[in-house]
Amino acid sequence: MGILLPVFAFVIINTVVLYRQALDAADTAYDRTLLATAKSLGEQLRVTGAGDEVRVESTLLYSALEAFEADNRSRIFYRVSGLKGEMVSGFRDMPDWRRDIPQKNLYAALVNFYDDEYRGVPVRMAVLLQPVSGVYEQGMATIQVAETLELRETLARQILLDTLWRQAALVVVIALVVVFVVQRATRPVRALSQALGMRSENDLSPLSTEGAPRELLPLLDATNQHMQRLSHLLEHQKRFVRDTSHQLRTPLAVLKTQVQSARRGDVPPQQALEEIGHTVERATELANQMLALAKVEQLRQDGKPPVIDWSQVVRAVALDLSALIAERSIDFSIDTQAAPVQAHEWALRELSRNLLHNAIKNTPAGSSLSVVLVVDLQTAALTVRDEGPGISPALRERLFQPFVTDQQHAPGVSGSGLGLAICREIVLSLDGRIELNNRTHQGQVIGLEAIVRLPLATPASHS
Repeated sequence: MGILLPVFAFVIINTVVLYRQALDAADTAYDRTLLATAKSLGEQLRVTGAGDEVRVESTLLYSALEAFEADNRSRIFYRVSGLKGEMVSGFRDMPDWRRDIPQKNLYAALVNFYDDEYRGVPVRMAVLLQPVSGVYEQGMATIQVAETLELRETLARQILLDTLWRQAALVVVIALVVVFVVQRATRPVRALSQALGMRSENDLSPLSTEGAPRELLPLLDATNQHMQRLSHLLEHQKRFVRDTSHQLRTPLAVLKTQVQSARRGDVPPQQALEEIGHTVERATELANQMLALAKVEQLRQDGKPPVIDWSQVVRAVALDLSALIAERSIDFSIDTQAAPVQAHEWALRELSRNLLHNAIKNTPAGSSLSVVLVVDLQTAALTVRDEGPGISPALRERLFQPFVTDQQHAPGVSGSGLGLAICREIVLSLDGRIELNNRTHQGQVIGLEAIVRLPLATPASHS
């Protein structure tokens, strides 16, 4: 319909223009007949007398004009005026001619054509200035010939109708072709819509592009990418619910056992309260970390993050953890450079806190711990070096998975195993890289080095 409406509008406009052109063509054709009639009248004029007695006479009878009438649908009226404008012959009540001869004329005669009204009927008027001469005098006679418009309008309508039925046929052909082409072109779209409608609500598998028109490939690719993102988000939510239910079950069961034991008096009240508090603290830490892991995915779906100076965030996190550093008597050092990166402040703070907190927990009391943040032309690199036991090769990759701890190298270290998983998700959401490397000296592991590289914000991101 969107294609046919402009076609119909064009046909209507073209019809109006065509009718006017047909009238102009009919005027051009029948004006020649009027001119011929006026010339015939002029040939029947003669000048008699001289001086004040000069006058123009006509010998033409009105019945002679019947030869110029094409049929009985139109009538011809005329008036001949003499050298001084006096009435010579014809219809006395015809209006006087008070116009000028056009400068440009298609005819070899002093003639003027125009539309007028005579006896309440529209007519086409031709005025011819006819030279006449006698023995003693000469001058210009004025010949007016008027014809009613029935024949002209009939011819114009006939031309219009002959053209309209061809245009109507053309519109019908266009409509049929449009319907056929649109139906054929939208067949893959309808098939795709039907296939999507028949899918289950959990089916986010990619749509098949085999046999699809070339024009639909970008849409299918974009749809598949979007469904892939939705599938990833849905899988993340399922994994989050599964891990939450699994991980919270253990501390809650332990807490229930401790409460029952305290009620029975199996342990002293103070010890029971300390155990219950420790369990509640672990459950709270686990819940906060799982919420943080879910929030990383939420931020990844959000829009463009702002530009943050990473160095200020790192120093603020180090200040927050200063009490824990002092409690373990750790020799702590920090060296940072201004590092503008495009990220949410919460993500940078959570990333820095998890890295530094893990390093503090795994660094023996009285050891050294350093934090260095440097920048180059494209990236900012945060390095956290501790003097802990490092990680075993078997668990190097698994440490980035949720709920994995290295009890072989760090026995007895408490933790939920979510810290590094949160770090990895944050780094991936910021298009960065994270790696853990054992620090060695003479073949012995002397600590762990965690390095995070994030791309620097471009100048356009600052504006």
